[in-house]
Amino acid sequence: MSLKLNYVEFPSSNIPATKSFFEKAFGWSFVDYGPEYSSFSNQGLDGGFYKSDLKSIVSNGSALLVILSDDLEQTESVVESAGGKISTAIFSFPGGRRFHFIEPSGNEFAVWSLDVQ
Repeated sequence: MSLKLNYVEFPSSNIPATKSFFEKAFGWSFVDYGPEYSSFSNQGLDGGFYKSDLKSIVSNGSALLVILSDDLEQTESVVESAGGKISTAIFSFPGGRRFHFIEPSGNEFAVWSLDVQ
Protein backbone atom coordinates (compact mmCIF):
# COMPACT_ATOMS: atom_id res chain seq x y z
CA MET A 1 0.00 0.00 0.00
CA SER A 2 1.31 3.48 -0.90
CA LEU A 3 0.00 6.46 1.03
CA LYS A 4 1.04 10.10 0.72
CA LEU A 5 -0.33 13.57 1.30
CA ASN A 6 -2.10 14.89 -1.79
CA TYR A 7 -4.69 17.48 -0.71
CA VAL A 8 -4.94 20.34 1.78
CA GLU A 9 -7.90 22.56 2.71
CA PHE A 10 -7.93 26.07 4.17
CA PRO A 11 -10.67 28.25 5.60
CA SER A 12 -11.54 31.45 3.75
CA SER A 13 -13.84 34.20 4.98
CA ASN A 14 -13.79 35.73 1.48
CA ILE A 15 -13.27 33.10 -1.20
CA PRO A 16 -13.33 35.59 -4.14
CA ALA A 17 -10.61 37.74 -2.49
CA THR A 18 -8.51 34.67 -1.64
CA LYS A 19 -8.80 33.34 -5.20
CA SER A 20 -7.93 36.74 -6.68
CA PHE A 21 -4.84 37.00 -4.48
CA PHE A 22 -3.46 33.56 -5.42
CA GLU A 23 -4.26 34.11 -9.11
CA LYS A 24 -2.34 37.42 -9.11
CA ALA A 25 0.54 36.41 -6.84
CA PHE A 26 1.21 32.85 -8.02
CA GLY A 27 -0.79 32.27 -11.20
CA TRP A 28 -3.04 29.65 -9.59
CA SER A 29 -6.31 28.69 -11.25
CA PHE A 30 -9.43 27.50 -9.45
CA VAL A 31 -12.48 25.33 -9.95
CA ASP A 32 -15.55 26.43 -7.98
CA TYR A 33 -17.87 23.91 -6.38
CA GLY A 34 -20.66 26.25 -5.35
CA PRO A 35 -20.25 29.54 -3.47
CA GLU A 36 -18.61 27.93 -0.43
CA TYR A 37 -15.75 25.91 -1.95
CA SER A 38 -13.03 26.45 -4.55
CA SER A 39 -10.17 24.10 -5.39
CA PHE A 40 -6.70 24.55 -6.88
CA SER A 41 -4.42 21.96 -8.46
CA ASN A 42 -1.01 21.52 -10.09
CA GLN A 43 0.75 23.53 -7.37
CA GLY A 44 2.82 20.70 -5.94
CA LEU A 45 -0.03 19.81 -3.58
CA ASP A 46 -3.68 20.12 -4.61
CA GLY A 47 -6.16 21.75 -2.27
CA GLY A 48 -9.04 24.07 -1.74
CA PHE A 49 -10.59 26.89 0.22
CA TYR A 50 -13.87 26.44 2.12
CA LYS A 51 -16.13 29.19 3.45
CA SER A 52 -15.33 29.84 7.11
CA ASP A 53 -14.42 32.71 9.42
CA LEU A 54 -11.58 30.60 10.90
CA LYS A 55 -7.96 31.34 10.01
CA SER A 56 -4.91 29.11 9.55
CA ILE A 57 -2.15 30.82 11.56
CA VAL A 58 1.05 29.18 12.84
CA SER A 59 0.82 30.92 16.22
CA ASN A 60 -2.51 29.09 16.73
CA GLY A 61 -0.86 25.73 16.05
CA SER A 62 -1.74 25.49 12.37
CA ALA A 63 0.49 23.77 9.84
CA LEU A 64 2.49 26.13 7.63
CA LEU A 65 2.47 25.55 3.89
CA VAL A 66 5.61 26.85 2.23
CA ILE A 67 5.91 27.79 -1.44
CA LEU A 68 9.26 27.41 -3.23
CA SER A 69 10.57 30.43 -5.21
CA ASP A 70 13.67 30.93 -7.31
CA ASP A 71 13.60 34.71 -6.62
CA LEU A 72 12.56 35.48 -3.05
CA GLU A 73 12.70 39.28 -3.26
CA GLN A 74 10.64 39.36 -6.46
CA THR A 75 8.10 36.97 -4.97
CA GLU A 76 7.85 39.14 -1.84
CA SER A 77 7.13 42.17 -4.04
CA VAL A 78 4.49 40.26 -6.03
CA VAL A 79 2.82 39.02 -2.83
CA GLU A 80 2.55 42.61 -1.53
CA SER A 81 1.33 43.94 -4.89
CA ALA A 82 -1.39 41.27 -4.98
CA GLY A 83 -2.68 42.31 -1.53
CA GLY A 84 -0.75 40.02 0.81
CA LYS A 85 0.69 41.37 4.05
CA ILE A 86 4.23 40.37 5.01
CA SER A 87 4.04 39.02 8.56
CA THR A 88 7.67 37.89 8.93
CA ALA A 89 10.40 39.60 6.91
CA ILE A 90 12.94 37.59 4.93
CA PHE A 91 15.27 35.66 7.23
CA SER A 92 17.97 33.05 6.74
CA PHE A 93 18.03 29.52 8.06
CA PRO A 94 20.41 26.64 7.33
CA GLY A 95 20.02 25.93 3.61
CA GLY A 96 17.81 28.84 2.61
CA ARG A 97 15.82 31.97 3.30
CA ARG A 98 12.09 32.64 3.66
CA PHE A 99 9.35 35.09 4.57
CA HIS A 100 5.80 34.65 5.85
CA PHE A 101 2.69 36.41 4.58
CA ILE A 102 -1.02 36.68 5.33
CA GLU A 103 -3.44 36.38 2.42
CA PRO A 104 -6.70 38.43 2.32
CA SER A 105 -8.75 35.93 4.37
CA GLY A 106 -6.12 35.87 7.13
CA ASN A 107 -4.33 32.58 6.42
CA GLU A 108 -0.57 32.44 6.90
CA PHE A 109 1.73 30.98 4.25
CA ALA A 110 5.48 31.20 3.66
CA VAL A 111 7.77 31.42 0.64
CA TRP A 112 11.32 30.09 0.68
CA SER A 113 14.30 29.85 -1.60
CA LEU A 114 17.41 27.71 -1.54
CA ASP A 115 20.56 29.33 -0.26
CA VAL A 116 22.58 29.42 -3.48
CA GLN A 117 26.30 29.95 -2.89
